[in-house]
Amino acid sequence: MYKLLALDLDGTLTNSNKEITPFTRKVLEEVQQQGIRIALASGRPLEGIRPIAEQLHLAQYSGYIMAFNGGLIVDCKAGKHLYENYLNPSLYPLLYEKCHKGDFAILTYLDGHIASEDINNKYVKHNAIRNRMPLLQLSNLLQEILHPEPKWIVAGEPEKLIRLEKELHTLFQDELSIYRSEPYYLEILPPGIDKKNGIKLIADSLSIQVENIIACGDGYNDISMIGYAGLGIAMANANTEVKAAADYITLSNDEDGVAHAVKKFC
Repeated sequence: MYKLLALDLDGTLTNSNKEITPFTRKVLEEVQQQGIRIALASGRPLEGIRPIAEQLHLAQYSGYIMAFNGGLIVDCKAGKHLYENYLNPSLYPLLYEKCHKGDFAILTYLDGHIASEDINNKYVKHNAIRNRMPLLQLSNLLQEILHPEPKWIVAGEPEKLIRLEKELHTLFQDELSIYRSEPYYLEILPPGIDKKNGIKLIADSLSIQVENIIACGDGYNDISMIGYAGLGIAMANANTEVKAAADYITLSNDEDGVAHAVKKFC
């Protein structure tokens, strides 16, 4: 019997309009009534996930929010942080130097805003729309972002990001977790942060075995949790690498793929 359902948001739980359909909401309400916990596992900041958690009544059903790909985990019923981790500010100068060149835009989070030196960048704007958060123009990121942050995102053209990703892996090795959530987003997080470890931490706190976990996603940052879960599900709209890691491929996010999979296996 499955006891924990881990769901990515963008491209998975939400459709192309960034909405959860009434049918999917109904199905997820039913499985929560059966006692299955839901964990919303996303690269989004907490502010970008909380409205969806409220739609699904996660506080009522003892669900979880896993923001920043697991860098911040919130117990919705208790309203407490189960786990949090932050980037080391001493790495900011070198990271900034390497990412600031080559037509890349760096974005992070400040006082409920998505902060960047280039708020007109199309990928930065897309991130703000997706999270429904306002943009904040920075003059100099290094001078204005002084405290530890849960995540930086480097946005740019996919081909260039692939080269940057390799360079940063070589340079920082075990000091950072670096991977793409979308072809045009490179996520920079504290070491050891990924969705697999976040889901494992939640499961361990509830004494849930890995074979009782379902994980569903579509992006590169979902591969770790899809491969880890007892049942890993990829969306029909997922990347090829994600599908290869999955045990089952459901319908697309515009066809209620999450609801289809949940009804099939739960």
